[in-house]
Amino acid sequence: MMRVLAAALLTVLAAAPAIAATQGAAAAQAATAPAATMPLDMETIMADPDWIGPPVEDAYWGVDGSQVYYSLKRDGSPVRDLWRVPANGGKPEQLDPVAAASADGGTPVFDRGRRHAAFVRHGDIFLRDLATGATVQVTRTAVKERDPRFSADGRLLTFRADNDWFAYALAGGPVVKAADLQEKDDPKAKKPDDLADDQQSLFKTLRGLRADEEAMKADADALAAADPGRAPKPFWLGKNVSIADTSLSPDGRWMLVVTQAKDADAGKIADLTHYVTDSGYAETEATRAYVGRNDPAPQTLRLLDLKTHATFELDTATLPGIGDDPLADIRARTIAALRKDGKGDRADALAAPKKRPVIVNGEYSPGVVWSEDGGEVAVQLRAIDNKDRWIATVDFDRHALVAQHRLTDKAWINWDGNDFGWLRDGRTLWYLSEESGYAQLYTKPLGGKAKALTSGRFEVDHPVLSPDGTRFYVRANKVAPYSYDIYGVPATGGDLVRITRFQGLDDFSVSPDGSRLAVLHSAPYVPSQLAVVGVDGAAVRELTDTRKPAYAARDWIAPKIVEVPSRHGAGTIWAKFYGPADATAAASRPAVIFVHGAGYLQNVHLSYPAYFREQMFHNLLVQRGYVVLDMDYRASKGYGRDWRTAIYRRMGHPELDDLLDGKAWLVERQGVDPKRVGIYGGSYGGFMTLMALLRAPGEFAAGAALRPVTDWTSYNHEYTSNILNDPQLDPEAYTASSPIRYAEALADPLLIEHGLIDDNVLASDSIRLYQRFIELHKKNFWMSLYPMERHGFVHADSWYDEYRRIDELFRGSLENPSR
Repeated sequence: MMRVLAAALLTVLAAAPAIAATQGAAAAQAATAPAATMPLDMETIMADPDWIGPPVEDAYWGVDGSQVYYSLKRDGSPVRDLWRVPANGGKPEQLDPVAAASADGGTPVFDRGRRHAAFVRHGDIFLRDLATGATVQVTRTAVKERDPRFSADGRLLTFRADNDWFAYALAGGPVVKAADLQEKDDPKAKKPDDLADDQQSLFKTLRGLRADEEAMKADADALAAADPGRAPKPFWLGKNVSIADTSLSPDGRWMLVVTQAKDADAGKIADLTHYVTDSGYAETEATRAYVGRNDPAPQTLRLLDLKTHATFELDTATLPGIGDDPLADIRARTIAALRKDGKGDRADALAAPKKRPVIVNGEYSPGVVWSEDGGEVAVQLRAIDNKDRWIATVDFDRHALVAQHRLTDKAWINWDGNDFGWLRDGRTLWYLSEESGYAQLYTKPLGGKAKALTSGRFEVDHPVLSPDGTRFYVRANKVAPYSYDIYGVPATGGDLVRITRFQGLDDFSVSPDGSRLAVLHSAPYVPSQLAVVGVDGAAVRELTDTRKPAYAARDWIAPKIVEVPSRHGAGTIWAKFYGPADATAAASRPAVIFVHGAGYLQNVHLSYPAYFREQMFHNLLVQRGYVVLDMDYRASKGYGRDWRTAIYRRMGHPELDDLLDGKAWLVERQGVDPKRVGIYGGSYGGFMTLMALLRAPGEFAAGAALRPVTDWTSYNHEYTSNILNDPQLDPEAYTASSPIRYAEALADPLLIEHGLIDDNVLASDSIRLYQRFIELHKKNFWMSLYPMERHGFVHADSWYDEYRRIDELFRGSLENPSR
């Protein structure tokens, strides 16, 4: 992301105030050495990143807008300390426990009249009178409260703890539970059978007792209806359901409850083993089920009328396309093949449902959003097959869902780009949608037509409505795919206007008065730093520089953004190139291609990368005579829907085309020896390293696959089924996409490295492939296992060992190739 020249941003940040308190004695001593001229070494770049300096995290505005709070990791500890800095500039201040206990909490909310603010501090709710500054602690519990919100008339403050909602009257009074939700059957709802009826007819005393009971119940109901101070009556949801989520209207009148079957079977859970333990005994840990072992549990929506104490189930049958079968062709082929093989029971299990099951899309968006006055509510639903996303509102009179927008995709709906909400009028929706091919911002009045507020061949994310509701602020890569900044657009439509020019924009928030933006921005070698900018783009103030002197003083290689032409019809493949200052010196050098992880992730940008250690390793390689190419292959984030879904049902195929095009570019444009090109990467990058060596043997001199997926049938459901469908339904996609199916083609040196307690990509993935190589009598393959590492390594010793082995592999295969 982000296209600021590294040197320019480094110059800007060098003038920002340094946070001396974050620098230990060792860093101060290191600062005296001429770091800019010292050669890099593996020990340094793989050391604990405390030597670099911590990124600024979780920045938020104070209630009065004069201060900005943020967190910094403490040296030598995972603890995050709270800091505060004046928004107009000044020395940052670390808050001790006493000061932190009285600090403003994160992301305050305000009532419509701007008379009160509420925020969360250490998991409790606080209320502040903005005229007097008086602050009231509303809760003091061991449970973490969150999501404070004011009613439209400003008289009620609601918030939640887990799935329970509470209300607090600003005029004074106790915190009251909005609804009592019970995952049980109503004990009084059981209907009498014929024997009980017979007993009533026989015994006068029993009839009298029942009459007394009914009279007491009627009296209690009448008193409860007349006295809002009483505890609410239970809503008996049923013994066979569990609550997945809840949402209360701001006025406390309605509640939406998301439920699913309590006995839903997630499938067999895989275990991993800890070999190095405090006890001295090997210990097992449960992780997750494999893809396709059982689909996610379908969810249902219930509307609770808290005033009349009535419950209504919201039927999804009215959603457009809910009865379609987007997998009909694949389903028919697979069922026919199963029946041909005499597996009729398996074929029967693959029959399409009459109405596709859905879940509330709460993992990738808010899920449920109420208008400010509580008069409307919108719900985002996702088909479990992930081919459709709907935004629907609720008709409170008919107790029914009303579809407002449908996004459908033959591949899968994006994980990102699902933000939605309401304009200040409470009757107009806004949402992000990929329907144009790129994530853009839309508005839609209820019953009206949608309107695109942004459009073009670029991506928009993180929309934030200004406090007065007149303008959206968004992050976008309009200038170039790798350059991100904040833009503004009127909520009623108009020009998209660029506000910031960092070109490395990580996050932002709007000040309480709407006049300024708190911005987290970064550069290739500068972790996220805090700045404040006027909403007109003026009055830029840099507030932090948390880098350590020894790190900041080094002469790092600024990655050059290059355009690699695709020979496979994909257009431009954007990449970062690391090479010598003299471009002609790259000729005849060995080269390494780095493959980023996650699949859907963007690494070609000018922000501080998630792969900061790898970036330093690339500097080390260049120092030793290599050039390095880091590509955003197809499926990477930031390039639109078609780029994202190019891998549908064929993971590892278009991406490999792109990596081979990258190698061709190195050979043709940089004069690299085609026999001295190596490849490495972790997670999805490890998977792609395997696909490169196994599907294109001879193209790469060596490869290092870190924590790789080797067989997609053993990865998780949520990620894998979106791209490859279920393995029972679409076995062809899994066969085509899994490296273990190509193991017999191994011909080039391969190093596999994996954490033994990786609970994301299980170590069994690498071990199973290793056994396959053994059975195939393959040579030149090695595996290094790390007993105390999960998917993302955290121990410096492991990082050092991991990259020492990669370095040795490349030295032996690229610098002195035997072939």
